[in-house]
Amino acid sequence: MSFSLAIVGRPNVGKSTLFNRLVGRRLALVDDQPGVTRDLREGEAKLGGLRFVAIDTAGLENVSDESLPGRMRRLTERAVEEADICLFVIDARQGVTPADEIFADILRKRARHVILAANKTEGSAADAGLAEAWGLGLGEPVALSAEHGQGLDELHDRLAPLAGQFEERARAEAPAVDVALQEGSEEDNTGERQAPPEWTPTAQRPLQVAVIGRPNAGKSTLINAIIGEERLLTGPEAGITRDSIALPFNWGGVPMRLFDTAGMRRKGKVVEKLEKLSVADGLRAVRFAEVVVVLLDAAIPFESQDLRIADLAEREGRAVVVAVNKWDLEEDRQDKLKALKTDFERLLPQLRGAPLVTVSAKTGRGLDRLRAAIVQAHAVWNRRVGTGRLNQWLAMMTEAHPPPAPGGRRIKLRYITQAKTRPPGFVVKCSNPEEMPKSYERYLINGLRADFDMPGTPIRLWLRGQGDENPWKDRKKPQPSKLKKHLKPGR
Repeated sequence: MSFSLAIVGRPNVGKSTLFNRLVGRRLALVDDQPGVTRDLREGEAKLGGLRFVAIDTAGLENVSDESLPGRMRRLTERAVEEADICLFVIDARQGVTPADEIFADILRKRARHVILAANKTEGSAADAGLAEAWGLGLGEPVALSAEHGQGLDELHDRLAPLAGQFEERARAEAPAVDVALQEGSEEDNTGERQAPPEWTPTAQRPLQVAVIGRPNAGKSTLINAIIGEERLLTGPEAGITRDSIALPFNWGGVPMRLFDTAGMRRKGKVVEKLEKLSVADGLRAVRFAEVVVVLLDAAIPFESQDLRIADLAEREGRAVVVAVNKWDLEEDRQDKLKALKTDFERLLPQLRGAPLVTVSAKTGRGLDRLRAAIVQAHAVWNRRVGTGRLNQWLAMMTEAHPPPAPGGRRIKLRYITQAKTRPPGFVVKCSNPEEMPKSYERYLINGLRADFDMPGTPIRLWLRGQGDENPWKDRKKPQPSKLKKHLKPGR
């Protein structure tokens, strides 16, 4: 990417719509109400022959206190100072407001390069606002309609001369950006993602880790502590995060992409459209993650919603790490930890053996253990077992506990092989697979987990009928009259 472009402006002027247009995907949430975007979101943008990093920012508001809008403004101002080019967006239908004039003055002082864009210029109602934009002293405004994709050619012409200044730097640095989540993934005949064998995280395809949990569990604070900077908006208010933000980071030599997600409340409490969009965005991050960190609040762990969230990660087939945050506030830690482990085994038997780590996002305590747990969970998630070992194991399992005999006919388990990893999936060839009780399937899965050191990871087991190996089974017998034509004379 040759340069970075920060899209800034007042709330509800169409910044996120323009960002989605430039990156070619609906990465940022869009809604009619102002103030939807709160965190900085980056994406790989394409405009004509230009390739650059687009940064969607929170709406600028004329506040400077410790309130949520004030913290959002400071985050946006930081993006302004770090970006190569700032695209200042105003609403042409509303015209230039006093706030626009204040922010134009800030950009003149802090930004390296500023391009003024007047959005929502479709129709004659925007003509007056487009003329007023000249008065901001930022040069000729670019007339845009992010909703309809109008004016992008003119924006390209304004960016192209500036982009040439950053090409040499781009070749030297080649920064990583938010690439498509689906890149490099495949699907096998089971309908689940499958990666090439012996895959390890690289800078081009890092390990994808999603942090999920209830609102105000400390997800954004935890990621800030991991990367060592205040990159995500945090505060005492619940539900600050709305978008799922992806942050590339090399954590202890392991390239990762960390996903911060919106807090997930019970479905019955989610009534607003914007919160539904936020939760759906978080679920999308979970589906494309490889390791999911379920973050709990040490004061109120394993509530019903926590159990639903952890079960969701398991059903999606992700490697799961359970992290208990705000551990610095606990006094009797040994007894608390013992109770946590007991509750974990009792309430989440489907994740028995998964890592349980205590952390403090505020002080940074326990982050090394969390990293080790993530790496270990990912290694187990990718584990492959040889077919010979599996069939020896199957013989011992059936000898110790023979399969049932529904209707007097015993089910015979003939063969087992590992069909996939990520998560581990096994195919068992047997007779009458449709009659196998779920309890015996759980017996086999628990045995696989215990005997091949796969604690906590989801395991998939598919039962397949043995099938008849006779290739002539379905072939019709030839009629006697037709046989005579093939018989040799004298026979």
